[in-house]
Amino acid sequence: MTDTPKTPSLEDMQHWTWVLGRAQQMMLEAGLDAAQAMPKVQTPAIPAMTLDPAQVMQASADFWSDTMKLWQRFLDPAHAEPFAETAEQARDRRFKAPEWREQPVFDFLRQSYLTIADHLLKGVDQVDGLEPKQKEQMRFATRGFVDAMSPSNFAATNPEVISKAIETGGESLLKGLQNMLADLQRGQLTHTDREAFEVGRNIATTPGKVVHRTRLYELIHYAPTTERVLETPLVIFPPWINRFYILDLTPEKSFIGWAVAQGLSVFVVSWKSADASLADVLWDDYVAAQIDAIDTIRDLLDVPAVHTIGYCVAGTTLAATLAVLTAREQADKVASATFFTAQVDFSGAGELQHFVDDDQLTAIMSLATDGFLDGRYMAATFNLLRGRDLIWNYVSNNYLMGADYTPFDLLHWNGDVTNLPAAWHQSYLADLYRDNRLVVPGSLSVLGVPLDLTTVNTPAYIQAGREDHIAPAESVWKVTHHFAGPLKFVLAGSGHIAGVVNPPAAGKYQYWTNDAAAETLADFVAGATETRGSWWPDWIGWLRDRGADTVKAKGARVPGSGKLAAIADAPGEYVKTR
Repeated sequence: MTDTPKTPSLEDMQHWTWVLGRAQQMMLEAGLDAAQAMPKVQTPAIPAMTLDPAQVMQASADFWSDTMKLWQRFLDPAHAEPFAETAEQARDRRFKAPEWREQPVFDFLRQSYLTIADHLLKGVDQVDGLEPKQKEQMRFATRGFVDAMSPSNFAATNPEVISKAIETGGESLLKGLQNMLADLQRGQLTHTDREAFEVGRNIATTPGKVVHRTRLYELIHYAPTTERVLETPLVIFPPWINRFYILDLTPEKSFIGWAVAQGLSVFVVSWKSADASLADVLWDDYVAAQIDAIDTIRDLLDVPAVHTIGYCVAGTTLAATLAVLTAREQADKVASATFFTAQVDFSGAGELQHFVDDDQLTAIMSLATDGFLDGRYMAATFNLLRGRDLIWNYVSNNYLMGADYTPFDLLHWNGDVTNLPAAWHQSYLADLYRDNRLVVPGSLSVLGVPLDLTTVNTPAYIQAGREDHIAPAESVWKVTHHFAGPLKFVLAGSGHIAGVVNPPAAGKYQYWTNDAAAETLADFVAGATETRGSWWPDWIGWLRDRGADTVKAKGARVPGSGKLAAIADAPGEYVKTR
């Protein structure tokens, strides 16, 4: 026996009227101009296309056939053909709540959405007259549209949102609206509790000193924790698209802290977030900064060479730096080069290539102010690459359901954006992502030196992430085709961040190695040995093979005790500038 729906009391009606009125008031208080603070992201345009009439007719027939089956399941479930759910659809976290399958209306919405989405994405493959790159752009745009239109993203079609609103008497809707309006005013989507972490307090806490500062970077020297350290020091070049402390999160996740504990003299470059004073900065300046850091460390410690690490864009730049040093007959300043998820050949550079046609580059330049690009633009672009996880997941949980943000150090770092010199950014996208000039000998010149990567003989350790969506493993693999020196390639489990930041103590993921010659990544994987856990111990073993001599950790090996006085405590000042 079912209960008769209860007529709302006057008190109920007054309460919900207050909820709606309060929501309107919050939006008015936020102001219409708040939305203007959001960075305008130019999404890839769908190119012109032609359709095969026969394929269109078949696609239409398939769609209507699936639609009729859908209605039959809804109206007569006992005699209908069950919904053929794929393994990926069964794992879809957007529809994990039991109501999506147990309640007929929401089950119908879920199945309708998945059916339409499947046909939309299949339709891309049926389009004729497009170049492969154009078809990829169309697929990317279609997938973004499909993700945006999920019923989980709308209050009226999400059973969890409705239940939460009723349970809290509408407070969840007001809390979610407050979260959304706060993001509009900030001009950036929030992913984690913004008050949970603070640079220098509970992240980026490895002890050290800033010993050198230029207008573009600070050089941090970390304090040794062992009695002896490797004679050859290590300098890490993180990407300036983000903050350096991705390698120095909480102590248990810190690659920097771990490297220090392995007996390395560790230096890290902390880049300054761009402002109007850096409007003239080009790629030459970043290469010059890397060379300056290398020379500063060599002079400070009185050593002939340093080990280097370049992460992402800083790894690409490190490749250029090595080519410049080689051309100048100074290659021996670098004992080894390690590349974290870094590309030099951009012919297959993944989904970021959807943002580098002429129209996109013009749009990007229009966003620049005073010669620099607001870091929120890049943050929004990277969010688009994983819209389901980094946009709509938070729309559902934190806007519609009003959930509190969960503290997460990695997501705090992800939201701590840096501004970029507009001229550098424009030329980087055009010269590398669009035109792929770095791998054409002599096509690009830096500091007056024509670049030729095939001349680089520096021993290199090349790490790629198997699920990397920013620097795909196939693209990173191509580094092995351009350097002439001894190379070791390692394929790590996970992606662009978690594949790198994977401390051994966590016991997570795996990595693959293969000492045999391989022409392609597929060949490498086919003959590779899988090892469970972190690749960090493999890397430190490789580094020690380049030279195991040690010195006492005293004198100039102690930050601020050599010829360079300490300027500030780590993590320095540049990491805190906006």
